[in-house]
Amino acid sequence: MNFNLLKIEETNNIYNIILSDPKKQNTLSEEMINELQTAVKNGETNKKINVILISSTGKVFSAGHNLKDLNSKRYEKDKGKEYYKRIFKLCSELMININNCSKPIIAVVDGIATAAGCQLISSCDLAYSSNRSQYATPGVNIGLFCSTPMVPLSRNVAKKHAMEMLLTGDLINAEKAKSIGLINDIFEPEELNNKVIEIASKIASKSKTTIKIGKKAFYEQKEMSLEDAYNYTSKIMAENMLHQDSEEGISAFLEKRIPNWKE
Repeated sequence: MNFNLLKIEETNNIYNIILSDPKKQNTLSEEMINELQTAVKNGETNKKINVILISSTGKVFSAGHNLKDLNSKRYEKDKGKEYYKRIFKLCSELMININNCSKPIIAVVDGIATAAGCQLISSCDLAYSSNRSQYATPGVNIGLFCSTPMVPLSRNVAKKHAMEMLLTGDLINAEKAKSIGLINDIFEPEELNNKVIEIASKIASKSKTTIKIGKKAFYEQKEMSLEDAYNYTSKIMAENMLHQDSEEGISAFLEKRIPNWKE
């Protein structure tokens, strides 16, 4: 499929989705959201792919929703209510699908990420940043609280750090973002892509089935009580032990050889 606002690069078993609408600061317009949905699905269903990246072109990773588009709908009969409900639901569905994707998704950030752009990063499994990147949930500054970006943000960082970002709307630098757990690590801009490819390649070398089992279990157990989480993950580990790749992986470890994964 040809995309208007995205570019796709495949390197071995890594699928890189590149936001490519720099003139509009890679805003999450309806078209951009729909293209991202399709691209994520394509990466997930492609049997050659083990890891998905989301990166960008331009100085802004993503400025979130397109405010000009949002504001223009105020002149409709319902003052834009149905459109607003649709666009925010559509964006939320994208974030849920990123979370539910069976393959790891890594955000590669070199630039400013605000509002729904910050939401996109928070929804990814891992996030790596250049040292010049900045992050914010600035909706409060324009009278529109970042309620949907708050969902993954509050699941990634401690409550008071999330509330500080949401209540002040201030930009934070990469060092602060790393210190509060919004991103994993920071690299020089010229090193960022190579470092992330190195990390993604390491993940891609693992059993695809094991990663799929583990990612799903990680997010599901987080919503459970301690006792329920242990009961659930005990069953998951027992089932995992019966899989061919665990048999191969354990045998390879004991025999001091490289495992030959089935998937």
